[in-house]
Amino acid sequence: MPMAADDIETLIRAGIPDAQVEITDLAGDGDHYAARVTSASFRGQSRLQQQRAVYAALGERMGGVLHALQLTTAVPQE
Repeated sequence: MPMAADDIETLIRAGIPDAQVEITDLAGDGDHYAARVTSASFRGQSRLQQQRAVYAALGERMGGVLHALQLTTAVPQE
């Protein structure tokens, strides 16, 4: 069963409360998404650490109910 974009956004915001999340359904099938996650909490973290924080927020859904996620992370500009 595919995962809804709103559910992905909710999970990311629950794990990273200050995150700004933009979700794009890449194939229109509810199974292949792109996410851009911007958070001040990423400041000082490597890209790998930032992406791990997002994947931790998604938990076991990543690779399971959520098949593919093209992920971009960023720190807000001052």
